[in-house]
Amino acid sequence: MNITQYFNQEPNQDSFSFTREQASSFAKDIAGDFNPLHDIETKRFCVPGDLLFSVALSKLGVSQKMKFIFSGMVVDGIDLNYSCDESNELCVIDGNDKEFLSIARSGDNSKNSELAASLTQRYVEFSGHTFPHVLVPLMKENNVMINPARPLVIYENMSIDLLRLDFTNPTLEVTNTSLDVNGKRGRATLQFCFKVGDEIVGYGEKQMALSGLREFDADVIGKVVTDYALSKESYLTK
Repeated sequence: MNITQYFNQEPNQDSFSFTREQASSFAKDIAGDFNPLHDIETKRFCVPGDLLFSVALSKLGVSQKMKFIFSGMVVDGIDLNYSCDESNELCVIDGNDKEFLSIARSGDNSKNSELAASLTQRYVEFSGHTFPHVLVPLMKENNVMINPARPLVIYENMSIDLLRLDFTNPTLEVTNTSLDVNGKRGRATLQFCFKVGDEIVGYGEKQMALSGLREFDADVIGKVVTDYALSKESYLTK
């Protein structure tokens, strides 16, 4: 995967931005994510959080411990920059210092582009398939579901903790999933590990906030899943 084709950056400039076409193509072609928020024509368009994560790894390198906290939805055409790319605690901000993503990192750092690319590829392939493969079974287990008319799932944060940095082309394995429900709100937690062969070389976690929860209805959620699958099939067969 060549991440540079999914964002714009002028020569000798630090700021970067995304077009709708770039962000939507990344979501569908790389992450396999067909969330309608990433459709080019939607009014509520936003850039996938996984694309921000991917650009960060390509620009900042891979640190042993990294935590990404998402605080705002990025739309197309906004010039973004890092508050201080030499710091261990930095933010992705726009020209008005509005924060969209904070990054905390520690431990050794690797600028190996092959490591960054392979780690990114494995993670976004997993992350993009959160719905319906992971979330629907969790909702059924907890007898809740998102609002089918406005299926709001917000990417809150993700973290990685690598035991070493001298590897490439890992696999990703899900180790645990859970959903904590509090009234109409919930938080889904997905834990995973990175492996090279049978050796675990790192761990990770992704958290998402769900709102507008109501009692689980298999027929209703089944239609949501069917519509999602039809949207994916339509795109892939164009």
